[in-house]
Amino acid sequence: MSKNYDVIIIGAGPAGYVAAIRCAQLGMKTACIDDWLDKEGEPSPGGTCLNAGCIPSKALLESSELFERMQKDIGGHGINVKGLELDVAAMVDSKDRIVGDLTGGIIALFRAHGIEWIPGHGQLLPDRQVRVTPHKGSRHTISAEHVILATGSRPVQIDAAPLVNDRIVDSEGALNWTDVPARVGIIGAGVIGLELGSVWQRLGASVTLLEAQDVFLAIADQQIAKAALKMFQKQGLDIRLGALVKSTKVIKSGVQLKYTDAEGEHSLTVDRLIVAVGRSPHTQDIATAEADLLLDEGGFIHVDDKCCTNLPCVYAIGDAVRGPMLAHKGSEEGIAVAEQIAGQNSEVNYAAIASVIYTKPELAWVGQTEESLRQAGVDYHSGVFPFTASGRARAMRETGGMVKVLSDTGSDRVLGVHILGVHASELIGQAVLAMEFDASSEDIARTIFAHPTLSEALHEAALAVDNRALHIARSRRS
Repeated sequence: MSKNYDVIIIGAGPAGYVAAIRCAQLGMKTACIDDWLDKEGEPSPGGTCLNAGCIPSKALLESSELFERMQKDIGGHGINVKGLELDVAAMVDSKDRIVGDLTGGIIALFRAHGIEWIPGHGQLLPDRQVRVTPHKGSRHTISAEHVILATGSRPVQIDAAPLVNDRIVDSEGALNWTDVPARVGIIGAGVIGLELGSVWQRLGASVTLLEAQDVFLAIADQQIAKAALKMFQKQGLDIRLGALVKSTKVIKSGVQLKYTDAEGEHSLTVDRLIVAVGRSPHTQDIATAEADLLLDEGGFIHVDDKCCTNLPCVYAIGDAVRGPMLAHKGSEEGIAVAEQIAGQNSEVNYAAIASVIYTKPELAWVGQTEESLRQAGVDYHSGVFPFTASGRARAMRETGGMVKVLSDTGSDRVLGVHILGVHASELIGQAVLAMEFDASSEDIARTIFAHPTLSEALHEAALAVDNRALHIARSRRS
């Protein structure tokens, strides 16, 4: 006889494990299934985010930034460093320890909340039955009143660049190199490509990014994106737009690429190549054909505004469904679904979800861009304040970038905030709060910010919406 639960979650990434914890908090008998294995072949919850994405990449970004600052920037603070050495293997080990601590913490949270943690593969059957193929033990079936699918995403692979050992790798493979290649090629200059490119460029590699699109960071506000591109190029990142990779070949001296752009066909030889062209939903074998789960042509699970699938009492959340592939978006969907199952009225505000690129400078934004507002025919005002005019940024010797506030011309309601600069990932939270409360730019302008802080730049950008910024010679407004 199969074991029965109130809720079964398939997937223990940021969407799935958070959903499991919230279900347990609400008094439901909960099980969570996940098949991720770490380097030693041991079960490791946390999904891509904790194991091979958000956390390990940020660990290496932090370590590589410290190394670069000690090499290049620290002298400006009156600090001289001699005998600086790089130990990439130790850096990777540190990253792995951080990952281990956090994934172990999830197991501890499951235990504390009485959640049954089932390492293995889960597959949806008809009538909310779930077939479990455990890493250890025999296959069996369990059932629940409700099932939440949270299987996440995986790197997109392309025919032009099949993975080959450690020579041609995806984003996960690029986090585990223990030496610095002289030449690194990256297919894709989006979020993942820029972050990985930054890591290896800081550590000493010559990095070339080949981006098929003609526009740099098309998802971002283009004033911000164009400023960022200039800063990245000044750092030494070779970013080639409109570059479509046609083929790759592993040769004795490295990897040879053939690509085309507006000027014709080109060849590029690198020591190692990273394929970072995006991610796709990890929904293969998520359900049997008899379960009749509806997926769209892109492999995403079809859901409505409440994350309900076409099957009764079966939900889907996170990267496996529509919307941005962001850990915090998936977590909030997990919370909302858990509360809906418990009879509460909970929803996700998709208009106020921040996006961040953890380069140097960081990029962060929430809401609409100027381009999307123009396309929608919305009248807006724009206020911009550069970090060059920030006392705190000058003290930090981090004056690159700006804060930009977009507000509705009629109501003055904040429609979007875009930040390029140091600690943008932290500053954007203030903008998200403002938008959650339907704040106007005047609300931000009338708020007292501590001095000297980086967040004063948000205050000044809000003032600039009405052409009255205080610390630049002329406010910028459109």
